[in-house]
This record gives sequence, structure tokens and C-alpha cells, in this order.
Amino acid sequence: MTTTTTAHPAEVLLDAQAAGALHLPVCDHYSGVEERMRKSLQLQAQMLQEFGTCVFDVTLDCEDGASVGQEQAHAQLVAQLARGAVAGARVAARVHAVGHPAFVQDMDIIAGEAGAHLCHIMLPKVESVEDVLKAEKALQRATGVRVPLHVLIESPAAVHRAFEIAAHPAVQSISFGLMDFVSAHGGAIPASAMGVRGQFEHPLVVRAKLEIAAACHAFGKVPSHCVVTEFKDTAALQAAATQASQSLGYTRMWSIHPAQIRPILAAFAPAMAQVQEASTILVAAAAQHWAPISHEGVLHDRASYRYYWQLLERAHRTAMPLPQEARQWFVTEAA
Repeated sequence: MTTTTTAHPAEVLLDAQAAGALHLPVCDHYSGVEERMRKSLQLQAQMLQEFGTCVFDVTLDCEDGASVGQEQAHAQLVAQLARGAVAGARVAARVHAVGHPAFVQDMDIIAGEAGAHLCHIMLPKVESVEDVLKAEKALQRATGVRVPLHVLIESPAAVHRAFEIAAHPAVQSISFGLMDFVSAHGGAIPASAMGVRGQFEHPLVVRAKLEIAAACHAFGKVPSHCVVTEFKDTAALQAAATQASQSLGYTRMWSIHPAQIRPILAAFAPAMAQVQEASTILVAAAAQHWAPISHEGVLHDRASYRYYWQLLERAHRTAMPLPQEARQWFVTEAA
């Protein structure tokens, strides 16, 4: 079955209420030690060739990756690795926090030497929009290239300001820093809340996650879920990723070990039956020039069409095979 209109679903369905929504790879993989950074980039290149598209970001870490006293050398290494990444790769850098002595140096070296090769810069320990403004100014001094900023919220005060931070136009995504958030409560939250199960049970942690997700969706930004440190427990990771994506509103998640990447992709991908249903409904809607239709006794209009289109987009971003009738929209998009 083919459509009878040339209008692309994204043009028809993503109106003022949804046009600002961003779509990033569902996995953001972190590494900071030189050997692991190089291996992460190699894996990304291999999977890019496997899927034909970049299905996860690699974020090269300065904050936790640089040894004390070696911050400049580490920043230079990060810039070098970013410049040497293969075509089509998505490489980012996490710099030191804006209050750290190495922050400006990080921005000057990494953004100044490799800005055109970066998909974003991650800012840790952001407390308010003022931190974002400082980073934006440092970025503008370092390069004329526009590099999106991702921010990491790690304290109760920052969670309180999540909506203000998400509203800033330079911010593309907000991540939740679980470990520092728990530690910031002075022992009022037990250590179990940093674990793969406890982080979904403690009310203050769950509230923070929901607040960040809501702030991101309010301003068309991408909410990125925190790490699972039990990296050898694949089942626990899969369960956490599934809960983050299906219950808490997250569309992206951190990986800290290569073995976590594919489970995250699988957890954030829609089920094949959902993809087929979305394709069937959208093809039928396109044939009716996006007027309301009835499908299996259920009325659908542009509100539900938008949902199904975004579901197809997520399937595409996670490299799922799309039904033949839906592929045309993504070929057009790529062209």
C-alpha cells in the first residue's frame, strides 16, 4: 500500500506543540581512560558500519578521566581523538565543571581544536542557568562553531531549577547524576538508592528523575537517564532501561561499559508489533491526507498520528528494520 500524498509526516504532524522535540541516539557511552576511549571509538565505528547509522554517542570524559595535574594533556588527547573519529561518528566531550580551574582550558583546547567534530559538550554539576551562560560564553570565545550543550544535574537545588535550565536555547539535553544527588543529601538517602533497584524506589530519587524528564519535555529537550553501575548484570540493566523509558519518560540513557550499549538500544526500541501498527495507521492516514480514520474500531486523528510517527522515528534511531511501506519517509528524510 502506498500513500497518496507527498507531504512528509514530520511536516504534517510536528506542529507548534511538538516541532521543538529533539531526537538523539538513545545511548550515550562514557569513557575517560585513553585505552577505553580508543576502544569506544572503534566499537562505534564497527556498529556504524553494521547498522548504517550511528546508534550511540561516545562521550570522552575529562572530569573523571583526567589525572590530577594532567588536565591539559588529557584535554589535548580528547581533542585529538575527536578530530580522528570516522565520518558519521558522534563524538562528545565532558569537560570539568564551570567552577573548576581546568574548565576554561578544557573549552579552549577541546572546543577550539575540535569544535567542528563534536556532537555536543557535556557540562557536569550544573547548578543553575548561570552556569550554562558561563559555558556558552566560554564556548563562543573558543570557537565559532555552534556546539550544543548537555548538562548534568546532580543536586537538589539544580533539580529545583530544572525547568529554567531546560528553557535555555543552548541546552539540548539534561542528564541526571544519581550518585552525586544521593550524596548531596548528607546521609538522608540510603546508599541502596544508588543501586539498580533502589534508584527506582526511593521517593526523592524518583521525584528528581520525573522533574528532569518533565522539564525536558516541556521545552523539547532530551532527558537522559543515569548510569547503572552494576555493569555485569545485563538483566538488571535491561530492566532499569525499560523502566526509565516506559515509566519515567526518558528517551536516552548513559552507558559506562561496552556491554551495556546493545541492551540499552533494545530497551529503548519499540516492539516490532508496535512498529507495524504505527506503520499501518500512518500509511492509512496519509492515504486520507491526514484526516481522521478508523483502524480496528478505534478512531485516530493527528494527535495519535503524532505519537505513532514519533514511535517510528525511535525505531529508526535504534536501527530497527522498518516495514517496507514506512521506509520511504526515512529515505526522503535522509535525502
